[in-house]
Amino acid sequence: MKTSAIVYCENEYGKLDGKIANGLVRHSDKYKIVGIIDSTKSGLDAGEYLDGIKNGIPIFRNFNQAIEMLDSIPQYFIYGIAPLQPLLNDEEKKIIYTAIKAGLHIVNGLPEFLSDDEVCMSLAKKYNVSIFDVRKPPSKKNLHQFTGKIRNVQTPIITISGTDCAVGKRTTALKLVAALKNEGLNAIFITTGQTGILQGTKYGIAIDVLSSGFATGEVENAIMEALKEKPDIIVVEGQGALSHPAFTSSSAIIRGAMPKAIILQHPPKRRNRCDFPKIPMPTLESEIKMLETFSGSKVIAITINHEDMNDQEVESTTKIYEEKYQLPVTDVLKNDCSKLIEKLYEIFPDLIRVNPLLCQPQE
Repeated sequence: MKTSAIVYCENEYGKLDGKIANGLVRHSDKYKIVGIIDSTKSGLDAGEYLDGIKNGIPIFRNFNQAIEMLDSIPQYFIYGIAPLQPLLNDEEKKIIYTAIKAGLHIVNGLPEFLSDDEVCMSLAKKYNVSIFDVRKPPSKKNLHQFTGKIRNVQTPIITISGTDCAVGKRTTALKLVAALKNEGLNAIFITTGQTGILQGTKYGIAIDVLSSGFATGEVENAIMEALKEKPDIIVVEGQGALSHPAFTSSSAIIRGAMPKAIILQHPPKRRNRCDFPKIPMPTLESEIKMLETFSGSKVIAITINHEDMNDQEVESTTKIYEEKYQLPVTDVLKNDCSKLIEKLYEIFPDLIRVNPLLCQPQE
C-alpha cells in the first residue's frame, strides 16, 4: 500500500526545476501524492496543469493550507525541486522544520543532506520522524567498482540519452518500459537519479553524487542485479547530456551500461542549456555523432520533448526529423511508444511478442 505524501515545489511546478514533483505526479509506485505546494498555481489540479488531464491532486498555496484542507495529515513531506544551486534557503528550511513539527517524515532529493543539519536532526528526534536523503551515497564499503561483467550480457540494454538535462529522459524511459510490458515482455527500468528512486524504482542509484571511481560500477551493478529477474530487455535512464560540459553522469552511464542501442531525447525549441543560458544547445547531428563514437552503439530513434510547441509543430517536426535522420521519431507524452517498439523488434529479432492480444492479424 502506498504511503501518502505532499510535495513542496514552490514556483517551480510544471517547470524544468520542478522535475521531481512533475515526475511524482505522473508516476509513483511508492507514494500516493495527495497534494503539491506551489502558491503560483494554487487551486489548480496538478494533472490538468501538467498534462491537460485531471488527476485529483490539488495544488495548495502553502503547507498550512494543505494540512487544513486535506482529510488527513500526509505521512511524508517531499522536497520536489531540483535546482542547479542545490542549497536550501532559510525560508525553505523553516518550511521543512514546520513539516517535521507536524509529524511528517522528510524526503530530500538534494545533494545538501538534511541529516547533516543539526537543527533538522534535533527536531526529527524530538518529533519522532525520519529524514531520508535519497542522494546520500552508501558508504564506500557498500559501493561497487566496475568489473567488466557487463561486456558478457546478451540481454538488450537500451539507454535513453538526451541533448540536455531536464528534457524528459526518465519519463520516456518509463513510458517505454510500460509499453514493453504491455507487449508481454519482461522489461526492467534502471534509474540513475533521485526522481526514479522516489518513484519507487527497484534498481539503480543517484550516480551524480558518486565519485568517478564508483559511478560506472554502480550502473553496471544495478544491471547485473536486474538480470536476476531474467528480463527480456533493460532500459536505462540517462542523465544530462554527453556533450554537456557541466555533467559527467552521461559518460558513466554509457560506460557502465554498455548499451546495445540508444534513444535520444531532444527539445526542438530549446536554444540554450536550461541551467546555462549562455551555452547553446548542441545539434542533433553533433549529439548523435558523439554518442555513437563514444558508445560504439547506434542511436536508433529520436524522442521529442514538446516544451513550447503546439500539436501541429510536434507533428511537422516529427516528419522533418524522420525524413532528415531516417529514424523513427515520436513524442511519447502526446503519442505513444509504438514506433520505438517496432524499431526494437527490428534490431533485436530475439524479442518475441507474447501478449496474444497484440499478435492478432491486423484487418
